[in-house]
Amino acid sequence: MTGPPLDSTLVRRIQRAVDTLFEREIGFLRELVAHPSTRGREQGAQQFMAEALSSRGLVVDTWDLDLAELRSLPGFSPVLTDYENARNVVGIHHSRKRSGRSLLLNGHVDVVPTGPVSMWDSPPFEPTLRDGWLYGRGAGDMKAGLASNLFALDALRAIGARPAADLYYQSVVEEECTGNGALACLARGYRADAVLIPEPFGERLVRAQPGVLWFRIHVRGRPTHVAYADAGANAIEAIFPLVEALHALEARWNQPERRHPEYHDQDHPLHLNIGTVKGGDWTSMVPAWCVLEARMGLFPGQDLRAARAEIEETVLAASRENSFLQDNPPEIVDHGFHAEGYALGEDQRPLTREAIRILGEAHRVASGSPLEQTAITATTDARFFGLYGGMPTLVYGPRAEDIHGFNERVEVESLRRVTQSTALFIAGWCGLEEAEVRHA
Repeated sequence: MTGPPLDSTLVRRIQRAVDTLFEREIGFLRELVAHPSTRGREQGAQQFMAEALSSRGLVVDTWDLDLAELRSLPGFSPVLTDYENARNVVGIHHSRKRSGRSLLLNGHVDVVPTGPVSMWDSPPFEPTLRDGWLYGRGAGDMKAGLASNLFALDALRAIGARPAADLYYQSVVEEECTGNGALACLARGYRADAVLIPEPFGERLVRAQPGVLWFRIHVRGRPTHVAYADAGANAIEAIFPLVEALHALEARWNQPERRHPEYHDQDHPLHLNIGTVKGGDWTSMVPAWCVLEARMGLFPGQDLRAARAEIEETVLAASRENSFLQDNPPEIVDHGFHAEGYALGEDQRPLTREAIRILGEAHRVASGSPLEQTAITATTDARFFGLYGGMPTLVYGPRAEDIHGFNERVEVESLRRVTQSTALFIAGWCGLEEAEVRHA
C-alpha cells in the first residue's frame, strides 16, 4: 500500500507546530533528565511520564514487570535481582476512524550509572544547555527520543489533528541491561503495523544491530598471608589469561568470513567488553575470589546457545592451562543480556519497505537530505518487535555524543529535526483525523 504524499501546506503546518512547541519540548526533556532513573530508581521518571501521557488525554496503562510471566518467553534475559518497582508505562490512543496503519512509539527511561560525578563538566542530573547541546545522563540515550515521540503527537494536536489509527506510546525500563521491559509489552499484547524507536544514532535508520551476551566469571583462589604467597593461588591474577582467551575469541568472530553481510565493510563490529572486576578482601592477603563481568557481541542470525557454549569452552580451555584452575574451574553465570541480533535490512515485506519509504520522505523534508542507513554495533529493543512480534521496527533518532560516558549530550537542532520527522512520519503512516475538541 502506497499512500499519496502529504500536502505541502499540511507539512508546513506540522513543521511550524513543532517549532512553536520546541522550547516547551526542551523544558520537558530537562525535567525528565533530572530524574536519576538508573536501574531500580526509575519510578519517579515513570510517574512523570504517566502524568504527561494522562494530561494529554491518552489512556494510561502501568504495570510492574512479572518475572514469572516473562521467564519462558523468547527473548527473555536472565536477571539476578528482583523486579520490585520495575514499572512500564504505555499511553494508548484509539482512533475513531481506524482508517490508517497502527503505530507503536517505543522508548526507554532507564539510564546507565554516571561514573565519578567529579569527572563531569556539570552534574549529570542537572541538565545544562551549552553551545547547542543539552548535557546530562540520559539526555541522548534516550530521553530525547521519549520527548520527540511525545511532542510529535503534541504538534499534530496543535494543528487540530490526531492519528487516524491506533497508536501506543511506550516508556519502558530494563533496556540497558536485559530488554525485559519491551518484552513485557509484547507479553501484554501490544502490537502495531510498525514500530519507531528514536535511539540516538545521528538521524540515520538502523539496518542491523548485533546480539549481546552478558556473563559473569567467578574465580576461586587459595588465600594465604602475602609472606607465603607461593603457597597460595591469586584469584585476581588468574583472570588475566581468561581475558586474553576471550579477546582471541572476539578476533575469531570478527574475521571477514564470519561477518554478517550487513557488516561486511566494518573491520571490528563485534566487541568484547570487560565491564567490572571485583575481588579480594585484604591488601596483604592473596585474594581468594574474583568476579569478572563481561559483554560479548554477536551477529544477527548467530545462535545464542552455540555462542554461549563457545564462550564457556574458551574460558574452561584457558583455565586448564593454569595449575590451580585446572582442578578448580571457574563458574560462568548468565545475567543480563541474552539478546539476539536483528537486521531490518533482511525484512523485504512490502509493509516494511513502505514504512522505510515514508520515514525517508519525512526525514528528507525535515533535514533536506536523504535518509542514510547504517549497521550499528550496539543492541536496542528493536529485536523484540522485529523478531518476536513480526513488526517492521525502525530505529531512528537524534544525534548524541558520549552516551554511556562523561558529558553525555544531545544536539538540540537534531532533536528538533527528529521531532519534525516523527510527526510527519505519523501523519504519513497513520493518516490523520480531526482531533476531538476538549471542553473545560
